[in-house]
Amino acid sequence: MTAAGPSAPPPPREDADVEETALLDGRVRLLQPVRGYRVAFDPVLLAAAVPLTGPGRTARVLDAGTGTGAAALCLLARAGADVRAGLQVVGLEIEATVATLAARSAALNGWADRLEILTGDLCAPPAALTAAPFDAVLTNPPYLEDGTPSPDAGRARAHATVVPLEHWVGACLDRLRPKGRFVVIHRADRIDALLAALHGRAGAAEILPLWPGPGSDGGPRPARRVIVRARKGVRGPATLWPGLVLHTPDGPPTAAADAVLRHGCSLDDAMTGQRG
Repeated sequence: MTAAGPSAPPPPREDADVEETALLDGRVRLLQPVRGYRVAFDPVLLAAAVPLTGPGRTARVLDAGTGTGAAALCLLARAGADVRAGLQVVGLEIEATVATLAARSAALNGWADRLEILTGDLCAPPAALTAAPFDAVLTNPPYLEDGTPSPDAGRARAHATVVPLEHWVGACLDRLRPKGRFVVIHRADRIDALLAALHGRAGAAEILPLWPGPGSDGGPRPARRVIVRARKGVRGPATLWPGLVLHTPDGPPTAAADAVLRHGCSLDDAMTGQRG
């Protein structure tokens, strides 16, 4: 498996509503609508939080609510052509037009054989999703509350809380094998609801705050996002990690964040380097 090369075809010229965006310093080519939900840091950070080495085998991964496939594609870019070359990813997306873009992006990067895109509802999954359990499930759940206005219908659908968080988490855990890894990025102010949704079904949770960096007065600001990792059916205490500081006081990404967002470094390695 190789990263996208110069021979990959560009989007059709007549496709005026779609544009190509580069992620991971050009290692990932992503097609997304010109209008509507736009990919930000979240899916890149989510992909960086999925362990690809260490105890347990991560060979089959589900990206639940994949959208345009950003997290799934970044995960494949991280895996590269090394010992994780057998990694297979399935992306599930409820919006058919968005799922089509994700499938096109998989082909654009030369990873159509590594990334399968399914259209369907996570809480009423298609048969293809239930055929075998996954080693890991990653997800960026819908997180804006009902009633939050949006000028674009697609963005509203992408961010509306149409499924309660506990149901979304439960549906993700249903797709995991025993001791499989669940990795989620969510709003930090929903950490209590997120941990409650995991209670009794997944444990040994790891909490990784994502800090925005100091405010204009130089003082600390609260985390707005948090990544949580847990193991299905495993009992164990939660661990609160230092997390990752995303921005310097002047605004640009920190060196540790840049290593993740541009160079595909794992979140664990970035946190270690940040402490060093």
